[in-house]
Amino acid sequence: MSDAPARSLPDRGCFAAVDVYYPADGGARAAAVVASDPRFTVIDDERIAALTDVAPYEPGRFYLRELPAIHAVVDSLDGLDLIVVDGYVDLDPQGRSGLGAHVHEEFGVPVIGVAKTAFHTATHARPVLRGQATRPLYVTAAGLGLDQAADLVCTMTGPHRMPDALRRVDALSRRLRTT
Repeated sequence: MSDAPARSLPDRGCFAAVDVYYPADGGARAAAVVASDPRFTVIDDERIAALTDVAPYEPGRFYLRELPAIHAVVDSLDGLDLIVVDGYVDLDPQGRSGLGAHVHEEFGVPVIGVAKTAFHTATHARPVLRGQATRPLYVTAAGLGLDQAADLVCTMTGPHRMPDALRRVDALSRRLRTT
C-alpha cells in the first residue's frame, strides 16, 4: 500500500493502460492505450515499443523487467494522471510491493492494478464483477482510494469481464505493429 495520499482523479486528463508481453524468441513488447477520460471511453492514442534487451526474470523482482518497457510507451505523455496495469499494486495488506507499487513510485501518479486471478496473500484486493462475468477481477490501487479504483474498473468502457482498454493493450503487446 502506498504512503502517498489518495487523491481524486480528474474527469479529463491523460490516462494510460499498459501491458508488457515477453515473446518466446526473447525481448519484450510493450503497449499503452491512452484516453482523455478515466473510463477509456475513446482511445486517443496507441503506443507500441519493442525492446530487444530485457532483464532476466527474477522472482520477487519482476518489476525490473517491466519498468523499462513501460517507460518506453509512456515517457513522452504529458500530464499523466493515471496508469492502469495488468496485475497487482501490492501483494498483501501490509503493502508488499507488486508491479503497480513500483509503477506508482517510478512515475508518481495514481496506479490501478487489475488482476485476472486471485493471489493468495492479496486478501485486501477488491473483487469486481463486470458485465455478465461470474469470475471477478481483483483490484488494488496506489495514490487513490481502493473504493474509487474498484468503482472506476466497474465503469470502464466495455461489456466484458476485462475492460476494453485492457483487452486492447493486451492484444497490442502481443503483436508488434509498425504503422
